[in-house]
Amino acid sequence: MRVVVVGAGLAGCEAAFQLAERGIDVELVEQKPKARTPAQSTDALCELVCSNSMRGAALVNAVGLLKEELRRAGSLVMAAAEVARVPAGGALAVDRDVFAATVTERISKHPRIRIRHEIVERIPEATAEQPVIIATGPLTGDALAADIARVVGAAHLAYYDAIAPIISADSIDWSKVFKQSRWGKGAEPDPMAANGAEEEASEKSSDTRDATAKGDEAYVNCPFEKEGYFAFVRAIVDAQKVEPRSFEDTRYFEGCLPIEVMASRGERTLAFGPMKPVGLTDPRTGRRPYAVVQLRPEDQAMTAYNLVGFQTRMTYGEQTRIFRMIPGLEEVEILRFGSVHRNTFVDAPRMLDERMQLKAAPNVFLAGQVTGVEGYVESCAGGLLCAIMLAQSLRGEHVTPPPETTALGGIRTHLSRETERFQPSNITWACIPPPADTKLRKRERYQAMADRALADLDAWLATAPLARASATNG
Repeated sequence: MRVVVVGAGLAGCEAAFQLAERGIDVELVEQKPKARTPAQSTDALCELVCSNSMRGAALVNAVGLLKEELRRAGSLVMAAAEVARVPAGGALAVDRDVFAATVTERISKHPRIRIRHEIVERIPEATAEQPVIIATGPLTGDALAADIARVVGAAHLAYYDAIAPIISADSIDWSKVFKQSRWGKGAEPDPMAANGAEEEASEKSSDTRDATAKGDEAYVNCPFEKEGYFAFVRAIVDAQKVEPRSFEDTRYFEGCLPIEVMASRGERTLAFGPMKPVGLTDPRTGRRPYAVVQLRPEDQAMTAYNLVGFQTRMTYGEQTRIFRMIPGLEEVEILRFGSVHRNTFVDAPRMLDERMQLKAAPNVFLAGQVTGVEGYVESCAGGLLCAIMLAQSLRGEHVTPPPETTALGGIRTHLSRETERFQPSNITWACIPPPADTKLRKRERYQAMADRALADLDAWLATAPLARASATNG
């Protein structure tokens, strides 16, 4: 009994690890170092090619709940993220090199995992004794994508994602910027705050407190005055962009729009989006800037920073010219330019069964972004879910997925909801049933949903067969 996992990204590595931890031999097939996608730059497994952030950590965020559930379920990706963690306020961000090295080492040293380096152009032959998991992600190779399209037909779809630039910390003019997180969320909790009342109040847009009082320095803020902001927006709109090839259908994910697409929707769109200044006070002026560009540390040593929310398809020359209009970045050194990349996914509600198996190809399973989840954490969750349910099936156990009240269950809910046009999505509270008490305020409602989810998850982990890996499973 062996499982072939194609693709060693977040979903593939998580799936391989979870299967191996349950006593099932795994052959993990990865094309690097023989080939790389346009977004990849190293030969490490589980390379993070876009942002280094895994987004919000608080349980009142759906993705924060999903991360906690993954930790409790023994996720390899979450364990590696803790090792590689860098300051990011209320978010979980990692040093991507440390993260990839940690996952690579754990996978390489696992006695039940064998890594094979090969370019896969067709879905490998799959049987009941040797099922296949395709976890090739948003940049699935053309040949393999065509073979998947042959199986699923017109449900296959391609669109573009955009990657944010990374800059050198040494090239920042620190006299023109200031360190601060919105509402001081990344700081240590105030021991004088009672029952979370202060934290709740800090989330209100009308809060005018000076965020520097919290002492948080997770983000670097480049403040714009009004005139400079509008000049910056005009430059972005007018910039030369890398255009898609004529035969490629460009459809952006609304949660990860290129900066120029947002700017083209209105000159103040960015000021209400990634450049919003709410919750920030410039300590040099004592007031809120008109707009800001936020920088987040890329590594533990803080030698590089990511331009938060600045995914872009501007040409490299234009990126250098326009980003030097940002206060404090007049001499910026760009370590990695923004770029565009394709995302390939299937119409999961129609093409996959409840175990993430292709209905048209028995014993072939899909996991990660190729199924239509969006985001690092969601991809990891897809790999874990697919592995657990497949392990249950291979061991002759009753397939018992996590309850729909959990965020992990919410991933399955998203993949099973038939709509006129299925679209990728991050985990949201809309994927999870609301609490019985409909009168709760939003924050209280989310907290109640999180409390219920973790209680239900713990019960599932304690009772469902193979839900929790252990030495006895091998």
